[in-house]
Amino acid sequence: MKKQLTLAALSLGLVLGLVQSGQAQQISEYTVPRTQWGQPDLQGVWNFSSDIPMQRPERFGTQEFLTSAEIEAMRAEQEADRLAAEQAAAARVVDPDAPPVTDDPGGYNDFWVESAGIGDTVRTSHIVYPENGRYPARVEGAPVQFGGLGPDVPGERPVRYVVGGIGKNGPEDRGLSERCIVGFNSGPPFRPSLYNNNMQLVQSRDAVVIMTEMIHDARIVPLGDKPRLHEDIRLWSGDSRGYWDGDTLVVETRNFNDLRQPFGSIGTTGDMVLTERFTRQAYDRVDYEFTVEAPNTYTDKFTAIVPMTKVAGQIYEYACHEGNYGMVNILRGARVEERRASEGQ
Repeated sequence: MKKQLTLAALSLGLVLGLVQSGQAQQISEYTVPRTQWGQPDLQGVWNFSSDIPMQRPERFGTQEFLTSAEIEAMRAEQEADRLAAEQAAAARVVDPDAPPVTDDPGGYNDFWVESAGIGDTVRTSHIVYPENGRYPARVEGAPVQFGGLGPDVPGERPVRYVVGGIGKNGPEDRGLSERCIVGFNSGPPFRPSLYNNNMQLVQSRDAVVIMTEMIHDARIVPLGDKPRLHEDIRLWSGDSRGYWDGDTLVVETRNFNDLRQPFGSIGTTGDMVLTERFTRQAYDRVDYEFTVEAPNTYTDKFTAIVPMTKVAGQIYEYACHEGNYGMVNILRGARVEERRASEGQ
């Protein structure tokens, strides 16, 4: 399914670019700026694009970082892929009638895809615990649902995955992003994905607002010892409370509803407790660390680290047209197919 996105939804990582200092600051020498209330200043727009996989390839075992030789090999592989793509595009310009490489047009073209590039220090995965860098084992009986850009996968409501669907009888048969409810990288927690990997932090003395670019959601986080919502109140983004641990903003979120499947195709979020840590390491870098505890889905907790880079600009509204154009056309098209089938066409 082609994304119907406006320019306002275009990722700032592509439009504005990342702020790059001439000389990388030494993180150990950095002094975190303060707000007028004396709190660490984390405000700004931050991009969490990454070429690093969330889960570590098994061949690396417990190896947390790539060697210099492995980094160079990865750079060479990416350059070879880039050249091959350019050559294929040039061939199509010379011969417009040349057949496509595949009959499957895919869900996105390369225009939308963000890439952070390969730096000098590269993790083998964002997950740092367990030590193998992989998701813990699934709890027996945890629900499993699969979705994607291919044909619909028959199943039952509610549809907890983000992309794809189980049918076209109504909006409830479609994935959460097609219904403009939850984006595939909007979290919480944040996970690097194809595009729109931007979030904004806004601070006051008593609260922090965490605004996501994808589907344009704002999470208000009260600071300090504030009462939590009753456990019967369940939200798509949960109920968050924050506090300062030195220069680190710690946000604990619970009270998620049971209607999301945030990691792969396994489990739900109903029992999830999420702890996020935001630490400013340099003018243009915030380290984002999160720990997930979901005892009904995984046999152990897991922790991931995702560096965020400062963006020069602001976040514009993400106009999610799947909900007001794409959804109507999906369902209308299905009704037309049913009518034609009943007429023997």
